[in-house]
Amino acid sequence: MKITKTKKYTTIKPTEESLTIFLNNLENNLLDFKDEHLILDFSEKINTTLKELLLFLKISNKHRENGTSFVIIFEGIDIDEIPEEINIVPTFTEALDIIEMDAIERDLGF
Repeated sequence: MKITKTKKYTTIKPTEESLTIFLNNLENNLLDFKDEHLILDFSEKINTTLKELLLFLKISNKHRENGTSFVIIFEGIDIDEIPEEINIVPTFTEALDIIEMDAIERDLGF
């Protein structure tokens, strides 16, 4: 895992060969990111499927319960197939937009 932290969010890029190994590593270190907005950047992972990305749904739900955002960057998935409970966007800019929109919704009490 390659981790980049800023004041507003933490970006994590998988370096593991397997998405399952990456998921296990992330789950084992999740407490380190408990209060941080997370962006998982899969923009360089070519052979990833929506089914694999949905494995992160549990982590996404936990983050939302904690009042933080969780966004996955991945291109090439039909937006109509993505459940509303998880944020998957094609670009880094859109990931930042999601974090900002989530913050506005939290401020408004949604």
